[in-house]
Amino acid sequence: MRCLALASMCFTPLVSAAANAQQPVPSTASQTQADDYTRYELLAPSSARFRILYEVTATTPGATQFFNPIRKGSVASDEHVYDRMTGAPLQFDIASGDVARAGGVRGADSTSQYIRVRLARPVPADGEARILVDKTYYDPRSYFEENGLLVFTRPLGIKRNAVALPLGYEVIACSVPSQVIEGPDGRLAVSFWNSMPGEAALTIKARRLPGTATVRAAARSPTPPPRTAAPTSPPATMHLPLDDRAHQNREIVYFLQQPETHAFDLYHDYTESRPGTDKYLNVVRTGSTVARPSARILDTGEELKWDVVTGDAIRRAGLDVPDVTLATQVVVFHFAPVKPNGSVRLRMYETYTDSARYRLDGDMLVWDRSFGRPANAVVLPAGWYITNSAIPGTISETADGRVRLDFINPRPDEIDVFLTARRRDGAGR
Repeated sequence: MRCLALASMCFTPLVSAAANAQQPVPSTASQTQADDYTRYELLAPSSARFRILYEVTATTPGATQFFNPIRKGSVASDEHVYDRMTGAPLQFDIASGDVARAGGVRGADSTSQYIRVRLARPVPADGEARILVDKTYYDPRSYFEENGLLVFTRPLGIKRNAVALPLGYEVIACSVPSQVIEGPDGRLAVSFWNSMPGEAALTIKARRLPGTATVRAAARSPTPPPRTAAPTSPPATMHLPLDDRAHQNREIVYFLQQPETHAFDLYHDYTESRPGTDKYLNVVRTGSTVARPSARILDTGEELKWDVVTGDAIRRAGLDVPDVTLATQVVVFHFAPVKPNGSVRLRMYETYTDSARYRLDGDMLVWDRSFGRPANAVVLPAGWYITNSAIPGTISETADGRVRLDFINPRPDEIDVFLTARRRDGAGR
């Protein structure tokens, strides 16, 4: 349990009656959230309506409710809210800005309205509650027809977004660098990750393909949405549809120990949604050794059992690991099988030692490691400052004064993160 103790010190990272909606609740801790992702599904252009599937994680410890604002200028309808751990619907009502402010939304506009969601369980300490808000907006200023084209124009403050066109439309303009992904139903979608601090000024224009029928305004599916807005798994031969990088469900943070040790602590988060899955296999990268693993379910705070399996024992255990050698190590984290329409959010802690990729070269710290996940962060050891970073990243200071670099890779390839740093006091120079 030493790793969990270390985590608490170092791993600091997000329908009831309408008459009751205007009754303020007692003042509470500020609402915090993380992992926001929005998928816009455009209905018929003449309707000025689009469906929103908004995934968000409530992270305020002990919170039992969450407030989602209704954007001014938009008229909301067809609201549903789901618990992403179980897939079950959640109770909600429409509340005023005053109620939201009393409920922890600091700076809530008193003239705005909010969807107040009753969470399925209180947010665990150092945990989270994942929800899916499904709603439809009518907003003719954001979505309209012009000169025979479909136009969707909207400033987006959330960093991860996808916009699905109506069936039978092609993209002819998109103002933000985006993936284009064809879904199983033939609809095209654009998907992007905005890594800049400001809003993304998104404008999409699309044109109906020749020979396609007019899309009906009532195209919105009346059935409950899936637990996630991600596309289905791609066929093995074509690798389609593409992986929606904006809808990533993995992130990792490395906490570097002093470079003489070649060691670094880390945690990585992962959402498992395949029904019946009851374990996570973490294959240790060649050249690294692993120590002090531990894990828990962020949705509930439950601690998990784990095993480290090496070499031929991997085959004997029937684990699905390719290219096993005598030196291959796998950390196996065990959890209850995922239920249909449900998912679990895992946080796994480990300490790695890797003298080839993390070392001291003279008086200079060197970190040289490739990242395949879309979201990665490296926290320097105490007392060090950054001198080189080959890959662009955002830089911040942690609460204990350490330098943190965050790297967002919206592309489907690896990035070679090469860093150097020096001691602030010049020791060893």
